[in-house]
Amino acid sequence: MDLIYVDQKKCTQCGICVDICPPRIIQMEKNGPILSNPESCIACGHCVAICPHTAINNVKTPLSNQIPLEKFPVIDSDSAYQFIRSRRSIRCYKNQKVQRDLLLKLVDIARFAPTASNKQGISYIIVDDTEILQKTTQMVIEWMEENQSLWWSFPIHIRAYKEHGIDGIFHSAPNLIVATAPKDFKNGRENTILSFSYLELFANTLGLGSAWAGLFEMCAFSNYPPLLDLLKIPESKSITGAVMVGYPKYSFKRLVDRNPLDVTILSNDLVNN
Repeated sequence: MDLIYVDQKKCTQCGICVDICPPRIIQMEKNGPILSNPESCIACGHCVAICPHTAINNVKTPLSNQIPLEKFPVIDSDSAYQFIRSRRSIRCYKNQKVQRDLLLKLVDIARFAPTASNKQGISYIIVDDTEILQKTTQMVIEWMEENQSLWWSFPIHIRAYKEHGIDGIFHSAPNLIVATAPKDFKNGRENTILSFSYLELFANTLGLGSAWAGLFEMCAFSNYPPLLDLLKIPESKSITGAVMVGYPKYSFKRLVDRNPLDVTILSNDLVNN
């Protein structure tokens, strides 16, 4: 079966699919576009998504699975600016679990994030069990006790947990989302960062808050056996990231500023120099 199909009645040979193809494997012939190197197709779907006449189809990214985009950009720049700046790392959560369907929506949107060569490769574990979260916190604390010299805050979190029962690992978040990738997949961490960026922004639209579980990650990245066993991480995979999720206990009232913009522009435009 051919990888791409071109409807000759619809194709105007405009060449957009040729220009847009990342691996540059589409060529324009007299009868329309063809693939010069089908095995190099990365299944990005650009060729199908860009065609103004729905003249091209791709077995790896079928036209029937693509959703029409009514307008672009989808939201105006001012709204997007406010929305992106309003995202905060949440470390105070309500004692309320997130509904299963919302958690699934989070990981579903995460899979649409851009990845290196469209390799994707990230799988997700949703921890929705309070007992498992509590055991995970305890294990991370135990690991920190064995490795107190690795990070300045370890003794602080250990003492807070031991003496006051304060969870500085997950901040009592009701849910945890863990990303994993095959051990031989070199872009696992990078692709996880991109996917979780999508997840965290989308979480705000669902009334949810999130934050990276950095201390958990430090333990997980050391391949601490008790933790891997508890979370049932397959031998063939590694943890590549983790985000805690829940309903924010408080609502932020202002947009926080950052350091001043530090940018250098390299240009041959004298007007901009």
